Amino acid sequence: MVTTLGGFMRSRGAFAVAAAALLAAVLLVPTRAMAQQQKSKTPKTPKAAKTADNDSAKAPKKAPNPRLFRSETPFDVTLTLNIKQIKRDKQQNAPWRTATLSYTDAAGKKVSVPIRAKTRGVWRLKHCDFPPLRLKFGDKSADGTEFANLDEPKLVGYCRNTPQYEQYNLQEAQLYRVYRQVTDLSHKVRVLRISYADSASGQVETTRYGFIIEDPAQMAARVGGKILDRKGATADDLDPTATAMAYTYLYFMANTDVSFNGLHNGEIVSLPNGQYAPVAYDFDFAGIINAHYAGTDPSLPIRNVRTRLFRGYCAHEAAYPPIYEIFKEKRPAIEALYADTIGKLIAQGTVKNSLDYINDFYKDIRTPEAAKKALMNDCLK
Repeated sequence: MVTTLGGFMRSRGAFAVAAAALLAAVLLVPTRAMAQQQKSKTPKTPKAAKTADNDSAKAPKKAPNPRLFRSETPFDVTLTLNIKQIKRDKQQNAPWRTATLSYTDAAGKKVSVPIRAKTRGVWRLKHCDFPPLRLKFGDKSADGTEFANLDEPKLVGYCRNTPQYEQYNLQEAQLYRVYRQVTDLSHKVRVLRISYADSASGQVETTRYGFIIEDPAQMAARVGGKILDRKGATADDLDPTATAMAYTYLYFMANTDVSFNGLHNGEIVSLPNGQYAPVAYDFDFAGIINAHYAGTDPSLPIRNVRTRLFRGYCAHEAAYPPIYEIFKEKRPAIEALYADTIGKLIAQGTVKNSLDYINDFYKDIRTPEAAKKALMNDCLK
């Protein structure tokens, strides 16, 4: 559930000329941010500029754009580890455990990559039968494989061993893919069909779809930036165009479970041009998914995750109209994702509901007047 942090929400992101110019900018500057209304009457002095070379800005340990994310075609893998042991690792800062990822390559040869895995997360760590994991790949052990050059990416595996939870995973992976359509500064994902094998017994516990998420530092490096590991970002600190894109996308999928100020389900990327861009992740509480466990913070004026609520800054209002045009331009590509190879893995009824929900978003931005009523009337001062 949501608490407040420094006035910001924290929870469990010539019109044609302007649109064209900003499309290029947004493809290098992604977004997402969230905050509650400032109550102080005294304007806050913007913070001193921080440089990308600051020691709080994290560079990747490995080169960006690993091989795994150069394709979106799902493939089968086997994750082998001590399942009973990893399920007991419910504490924060759990130790790394020995594991193996294996698959069969195009030549029919079995490829095994030794890795380490540890539990992560907060809500899922407490509520899932199988915990969410972070994987660690060695410097050389994955060379020449599909997992070459990966560092420490997150694995979104099954939470509970049911078709419903598997569908939640596929829907969330789809939202990462939609995000990629409107801005390049967003996380790539690769959908996998994962068999979970117990190293103690040699038995496969289950096989379910999941996905690996691009490491934050590698995502930032892909666009020439670095992750800024510092809380407290305000409207004054963040690039208006990037932030408008982030909050528009959060509204698109109806997700209020984010705080860039508190670095909860959101990251800040320090870009070479000196700008700071928010990037969103972790979308399972989004209204478009409508997971049965998802809820809203009681401090918000909504009681159902399906109800969209705009949480962007009023100060950035001028940046939004060209962003709406980008979404309109990308609509065919967004909707096409629900008919491609991964889209076909999602239940047909869910696809229809998702496209209907997306259509409602486009109604909200169809005219400047409609967008002001649906979004900007709720903006945060």
